[in-house]
Amino acid sequence: MKKYFILGLVTFMMSSCAEKITRLAQYPKMYEEKPLTIAVMPPINQTNFVEAKDYFYTTLYAPLCEKGYYVYSPMMTMEMFQSESAYDAEMFIEADLSQFRNVLGADAAMFTIIKSWSRNKVLGTLTAGVEYILRSTKTGETLYKREGLISVDTSISSGSSGGFGALASLVATAINTAATDKVVAGRKCTVFVLSDLPEGRYGVNYDKDQGFPAGKSYVKATVK
Repeated sequence: MKKYFILGLVTFMMSSCAEKITRLAQYPKMYEEKPLTIAVMPPINQTNFVEAKDYFYTTLYAPLCEKGYYVYSPMMTMEMFQSESAYDAEMFIEADLSQFRNVLGADAAMFTIIKSWSRNKVLGTLTAGVEYILRSTKTGETLYKREGLISVDTSISSGSSGGFGALASLVATAINTAATDKVVAGRKCTVFVLSDLPEGRYGVNYDKDQGFPAGKSYVKATVK
């Protein structure tokens, strides 16, 4: 019995180790090309919420900068995108991206596909389903790809007990959820999903995070 227990323990440990995937193994091309500059493409909106595209576009700049990359300001590049018909990013997600390298000097382009966007005032959540795709403007290769279904918890407790307290909490949660900025929710979604993106040259872990664990290609979570 002891022998089988030890064998089972060893098997479990080996399988646990095997399941751990490093960032180098998951995103090898990120370390090969070492992109420094990123152009943020206008999001591709597949939802019925027509404003999601513009709201979400502004949320991508800061999280990528915090990851150590030089990111071209979406506001500065907006005019160029519109003049080059690049505001419809669907046309470029699988096309040649060399023009963004030639004109902007961008090493990579970040595409996002908004697949779902919903608000639940009663439960106090804002949920966004977004896929992130980082493509090289030099080779056209996909350097990074990850999708998330992230719910931002906006619930509030009134601090009171009993039926009145529960009702007060429900009302407070509904008001807070309605007032929560869509940009804030989008930014939290981006920060969570891109948490395993290898850091750029301006990041503290640049060229040191190859052994860090990579996340699953699809992640579902609730964040505050």
